[in-house]
Amino acid sequence: MVKAKDSHPSVEERAARGRGCRVKAPVISHEDWTPAPDRPDPVALLEEQNITREQDLVPVRHGRMLVSPFTFYRGAAKIMAADLKDTPRAGLASQLCGDAHLSNFGVFASPERTLLFDLNDFDETLPGPFEYDVKRMAASFTIAARNNGFTKEETRDVTRTAVRAYREAMSEFAQMGTLDIWYARLSEQHLVEALELAVSTGKSKAQKKAAEGVEKTARKFVAKARTRDSLQALSKLAELVDGKYRIVSQPPIVIPARELGASYGMDADDVWHVIRGQLRSYSATLQDERRELLERFEIIDLARNVVGVGSVGTRAYIILLQGRDQRDPLFLQVKEATRSVLEDHLPKSRFKQPGERVVQGQRRMQAASDIFLGWTRSEQGNRYLYWRQLRDMKGSAPAEEMKPIGMTVYASFCGWTLARAHARSGDPIAIAAYLGKSDKFDRSIAKFSERYADQNEQDYQAFADAVRSGRLEATDAD
Repeated sequence: MVKAKDSHPSVEERAARGRGCRVKAPVISHEDWTPAPDRPDPVALLEEQNITREQDLVPVRHGRMLVSPFTFYRGAAKIMAADLKDTPRAGLASQLCGDAHLSNFGVFASPERTLLFDLNDFDETLPGPFEYDVKRMAASFTIAARNNGFTKEETRDVTRTAVRAYREAMSEFAQMGTLDIWYARLSEQHLVEALELAVSTGKSKAQKKAAEGVEKTARKFVAKARTRDSLQALSKLAELVDGKYRIVSQPPIVIPARELGASYGMDADDVWHVIRGQLRSYSATLQDERRELLERFEIIDLARNVVGVGSVGTRAYIILLQGRDQRDPLFLQVKEATRSVLEDHLPKSRFKQPGERVVQGQRRMQAASDIFLGWTRSEQGNRYLYWRQLRDMKGSAPAEEMKPIGMTVYASFCGWTLARAHARSGDPIAIAAYLGKSDKFDRSIAKFSERYADQNEQDYQAFADAVRSGRLEATDAD
């Protein structure tokens, strides 16, 4: 009789597997990146994405990407996915964010109303080589640091900090119990303690002063995030007309349902019929008690909304619902889910519905997820959507305003968080054994990031030239 393969190998076996992966992909091999001879035209890849997007919003996307090499990088996940397919892989997989740049981390409220720091964008999530996320994250720090005018040494230190935090955190998770990893999270209190430590360990007066400035800014950021809820969104996005709230028209960024009908060849009654049908389909993907909670709210208004950089042009909506009265609002965000850019080069998702791919990936990676996270299929063509709260104490740190010490502290948060997300779905013991205890992996990824940042600048220039030549249209609409 053939013995069944052991699906629960010992700690020693898992560690041995990780060390064995160094033969296939030595940790220093990640630094040797050069563009492939047959590398696709980066502008053509963006044009390919534009085909299925809302055509009136494509220039808005281009305008946002045109601001700087960093904003271009934020919208260039498809380009980097094509570049990563030929890079070394250890053979250790985990659930990937797919777009783990530094602006896709931030704070939000857990269901218990605790403020957490975590990944917050999963449009490209897919199982795959853990290195993909690490490289996407690390390169974003190099590019952002350059964009902010950091010196070469400061840029290198920030990038290495992010990777070192990942490696050291993975080593810690390798020593933890399975449930302990699942429950691990970076709370507001942990953020405050880390900032206080940065202040106390400042070696010079100037360093202490800079660290104090970072702590003060971070506290203001957290305090502001706490105010970002549906009631605050009501004051920003809605207006009271004839005793009823409705979403304010701010084209092309926000277009209410009352103005959408003509765009899709539907009258107002048809629009509302579709909305209610979609809400029923979406609610069926929620847990029973959450579906019952949602049913206590009634739909008040809906609008198309433009969000982010890379996702501009995919369909996105905001829905205003009302509970007991007008001072009890709930804003939901509905975003189109397409194929992950990683599916061009990795095995396709086991979920046929891209919205479910996003939701299930998010639940696997986040320490806590939105109680209203769900998915549905659009009645307009072969499009798929996922749903969540629009604002639930959500906030992202403004990367363009960070100084070296602030970005360094932030890099440590991001590295730890990404490691925790990977440890939940991957094998932290094998990954930690592969990474090792030295800084070889840190330095290797930092060198990769420098090379990739150089390529990103060339791609940005090609993109800017395409706009100037008229090949691409761009608008600076906010």
